[in-house]
Amino acid sequence: MNEPNKEYIELVKKKMPKSKHLLTMFRAFWVGGLICCIGQGITDLYKHFFSELPEEEIATLTTITLICITVILTGFGIYDKIGAYAGAGSIVPITGFANSVASPAIEHKREGVVLGLCANIFTVAGPVIVFGISSSIAVGIIVLIFKGAFI
Repeated sequence: MNEPNKEYIELVKKKMPKSKHLLTMFRAFWVGGLICCIGQGITDLYKHFFSELPEEEIATLTTITLICITVILTGFGIYDKIGAYAGAGSIVPITGFANSVASPAIEHKREGVVLGLCANIFTVAGPVIVFGISSSIAVGIIVLIFKGAFI
């Protein structure tokens, strides 16, 4: 390797920020785990206070509660701070999806209901919904076609 390239590589190594992968993974792990523990705690509270309800309804109530909490925290700007700190740990499926729907809605509310809220509410979550529906249809067709082959 020629000398100018070595100098450049050394300069890049000196200026490049040090990797914080372990810290980032730790933050994502404990925040994501905490969100899941909160969800489990809510489920346990619902089981305790509404023991006559079936498991499916308790799970639905827990999901709705987590979505409401996330949307409220997003509205006050708190969930964005959690996301900045925890990274991927804050996108636990239910809370992350609620945040991705609420954020554009809050951001574009000044543009009015139709052009602001309705037009932008699914800018982030829309492709996820479309891909989820499309892939489930594709898998359903594949299963339908090959069902006889596996029986």
